[in-house]
Amino acid sequence: MHKHLTGDLAALPDLLQTTRDYAVSVLAGLGERPVAPPPVPVPAAPLPLVGAGTAGALAEFQRRWAPGFSGSAGPRYLGFVTGGATPAALAGDWLTGAFDQNGSNRSGSSAAGLEDETVAWLREMFGLGPEHSGAFVSGATMSNLVGLAVGREWIGRRLGVDVARQGLAALGEITVLSGTAHSSVYKALSILGAGRDALRPVATLPDREAVDVSALAAALESLDGRPAIVVANAGTVNTVDFDDLRAILALRDRYPFWLHVDAAFGGFAALSPDHAHLVDGLTEADSVCVDLHKWLNVPYDAAVQFTRHRDLQVAVFQNSAAYLPAVSGDPDFFHLTPENSRRLRALAAWFTLAAYGADGHRTIVTGAIAAAHRLGARLTAIPGVRLLSPVRLNVVCFSVPTDVPALVQAIADSGEAFLTPTVYRGEPALRAAFSNWRTTPADADRVAALLERLLT
Repeated sequence: MHKHLTGDLAALPDLLQTTRDYAVSVLAGLGERPVAPPPVPVPAAPLPLVGAGTAGALAEFQRRWAPGFSGSAGPRYLGFVTGGATPAALAGDWLTGAFDQNGSNRSGSSAAGLEDETVAWLREMFGLGPEHSGAFVSGATMSNLVGLAVGREWIGRRLGVDVARQGLAALGEITVLSGTAHSSVYKALSILGAGRDALRPVATLPDREAVDVSALAAALESLDGRPAIVVANAGTVNTVDFDDLRAILALRDRYPFWLHVDAAFGGFAALSPDHAHLVDGLTEADSVCVDLHKWLNVPYDAAVQFTRHRDLQVAVFQNSAAYLPAVSGDPDFFHLTPENSRRLRALAAWFTLAAYGADGHRTIVTGAIAAAHRLGARLTAIPGVRLLSPVRLNVVCFSVPTDVPALVQAIADSGEAFLTPTVYRGEPALRAAFSNWRTTPADADRVAALLERLLT
């Protein structure tokens, strides 16, 4: 055994304690750490030949790389709908590495059973029915990809084509309809071979990002009975707008389509008594995307995909080899997702759900919603600032009377907060997305005060 491996094994308890102490100091200092510092180039180091051992590596990380890491785990990182990591989720993530389970199969470990239980908890939390099965994936992009892949197979079966075996060429063109599709949907369609142009944007309601259901009906009518995929939004990126899922579902009486709902973070509206109606009908979707490293506040990366058609999912993703278990009544996870090798992402989610339950996560969700509304109200008092949409859930989208990129940079340079730029209906804007469990009303006030200083 290498001398540093031998030494580290002997000193492992002390090394883990040192790492734990350093991690605690980082978390304790989140309030002072710059939220999103501009990256400073770090001179490249040569490949270590002998290495420095764990203690030496930790010291080098602290010296060279840690100073440039963001405070994205903290309460005022309001970009990209990024959550943090609850204490329980962090503990689960550490144990994920310690146990290092092969999360792809059901042999030799109870890890798959833990993932099944976690998916069942999430299914109940989001108001889905027992007919929805699910699996963990890396993020919303992969969750959308899985849902669309299974939808592609469903279209093929309706037309007498086994796409998983015969390929997309045997099926021909497929049509995907959506009002305000997330960019990851286009990316997924590119990966799946359908092409980005397979997505036909459908008109939205006036001054909304929600689809006009009458326009959607017309688009489906134009297909002359050919099956399609409809991607509905449960929470758009800019304004957290929701498609009317019940009205879309009613179209199934006339038209054949696979309903995929992108509920990456809007699905968490199910936890808020005042907003749960926004996801009414979610349980009847054919596939659903929910991103967990957003509002569930588990570490990157983690998302879950649900579908009511596990047989088609297995047809798409099954992996056959002499050394692998065949598909059974309870398929191994490598038969359900693009990955054969996968870490046990479910453990961090299991820990945070076991620790805080649905009620604890409801508190996180309602607290973030309240903070977003608080910031929205404060912004209306700043001259020249204009809300571009009502604050529907946890995102504030607004325009400012100055150059947006310059303001974004000034916000980041302050170290106080991080907001992302966007364009809404052709107008440059900013968006503040609240989803971190640490965020308090005082943080919303602090961001508002910063913007007021920078704009007046």
